[in-house]
Amino acid sequence: MGETKYKLGLVSVSFRRNSPREILEAMKQASLTHIEWGSDVHAPFGNKERLLELVALQKEFGIECSSYGTYFYIGETPAEELVGYIAAAKTLGTNILRLWCGKKSGAEMTGDEREAFLAECRLAACIAEEEDVILCMECHRKSFTEHLSDALWLMEKVNSEHFRMYWQPFQWQSVQENLVYAEAIAPFTHHIHVFQWKGEQKFSLNEGIEEWQGYLQKLGASRTLLLEFMPDGQLSTLAEEAEALRRIIEI
Repeated sequence: MGETKYKLGLVSVSFRRNSPREILEAMKQASLTHIEWGSDVHAPFGNKERLLELVALQKEFGIECSSYGTYFYIGETPAEELVGYIAAAKTLGTNILRLWCGKKSGAEMTGDEREAFLAECRLAACIAEEEDVILCMECHRKSFTEHLSDALWLMEKVNSEHFRMYWQPFQWQSVQENLVYAEAIAPFTHHIHVFQWKGEQKFSLNEGIEEWQGYLQKLGASRTLLLEFMPDGQLSTLAEEAEALRRIIEI
């Protein structure tokens, strides 16, 4: 795939039952350099002491915070809470926050609901611009970005460098459908969540090498690739999955 500028990391919510130290130790052994801390368990945004502990651990293990994985739902979580999440992200050393794009797909919304949701997104983008951070929408089922047409509509309507996307394959769609989504959303995409699922089944990333190489050809070579969830849920599997990720990008 030629010269690459990928950063390889992990989403901490992959191991909610493990401590931050255990996670970072396993990451170090697996030669992963970036972590997305989740706000639900490991990095609650209102706990400054915990956040500073994570910063110290990052320094100890030589791992950078790529992003802050929040459970802020646009249109559901009060907008005033966003500033607290942003402050937490900055403490951790990142300017990228993962947000959830509502709780239902755009196709399920009425015209009035879409316009109200758009207003909430524009408000969030304004806050992000003032705070000089980037809000990235989760690419997920049962959210506004479930369908490509709605995701593109939202990116174009909000029209802000501070309001962008993540990407991950939809395990309920075909590879071809996911390739189309990846190529179209690439100009708006920052980070990528990496896993190999088909419906409810989870597989080793080793079974998706060629598939993922196809996705990355559509998405481009300057990305942060974050492993999300192990096929067996075990921390001991991280090294194997990280090695598969390196095979995908051929380094």
